[in-house]
Amino acid sequence: MNTRPPSRRLPRRRLVALAAAVGLLATGCSALGSDDESSGSGASTSGSKGMKVTLVTHGDEGDAFWDRVRKGAEAAAAKDGIELTYVSDPDPAGQAELVREAVRAGVDGIALTLAKPAAMKGPVNEARAADIPVVGLNSGIDAWKSSGLLEYFGQDESVAGRAVGDKLNELKTRHALCVVHERGNVALEARCAGVKKTFGGTTENLYVDGTDMRAVAGIIAARLRQDPSIDEVVTNGAAYALTAVDAVAEADSEADIATFDLNQEIVDAVRSGNVQFAVDQQPYLQGYLAVDALWLYRTNGNISGGGVAPVLTGPAFVTKSNSASVAGFAAAGTR
Repeated sequence: MNTRPPSRRLPRRRLVALAAAVGLLATGCSALGSDDESSGSGASTSGSKGMKVTLVTHGDEGDAFWDRVRKGAEAAAAKDGIELTYVSDPDPAGQAELVREAVRAGVDGIALTLAKPAAMKGPVNEARAADIPVVGLNSGIDAWKSSGLLEYFGQDESVAGRAVGDKLNELKTRHALCVVHERGNVALEARCAGVKKTFGGTTENLYVDGTDMRAVAGIIAARLRQDPSIDEVVTNGAAYALTAVDAVAEADSEADIATFDLNQEIVDAVRSGNVQFAVDQQPYLQGYLAVDALWLYRTNGNISGGGVAPVLTGPAFVTKSNSASVAGFAAAGTR
């Protein structure tokens, strides 16, 4: 899931950068390590020998959430001797073209997210026609099999949403506002729908433009002023939860805040009581398992989940009672 507003993209520049990155790998040149920044392309490579894998996400460059996905992927690549290329584009058409570039480059495996499954259908078919295995992670748990993916690693967002609904029942919440920062993102919609299924109180969705944090805060604050009965704001990303903290204060509301997804600031906010709880889908694990799965498939024919069931990485709840045990990992950028 994208947890911060996407920046403006230069798709053509990304495609050139990807081609260049793959060319470097082919000629054995050194590539960027896990701590290096690419020059605006969102691409990085790790490892020097062995199979080539491209990880293509819909994440925003510089987003802490996707940094954790990438760190996990790079850890697996280093272990397995994989030459890993990471690229991303929040625009579905741009992401699809990045997958096609990987296919044309003749990589040995592709891992990708399915935030907008329809956009990935064509590129995935091209990969399969080229005999390139494709696995999914993070988004698209309801679409990975029909999209032709070999395996899937992530959180069942509907299950996570239902778990949040149950949690709100325990907390005696009455009226929850579920903030959706990207209209049409299947994972975000599934989360809020899941909350509604199990939560005994009133649930309503609030759609905002996640690229404009000031507007997000203003819209949340305005809705809280309009309806003082709202006693819980549920956000779909760590950055939006922190924005909601400001919005609640601005509206002089007594609403509590809960969120999907985690970062160090959210762990601190949970410890201080500014955020009630967070749902961790373990993005580091998603990146790690996706890359490692491609290595296992190529070297030993293994298929995690047997190709019929996803491998779940969440939901894991972070509350005030267990936040101290998570804080160190969050500070290291792996939780």
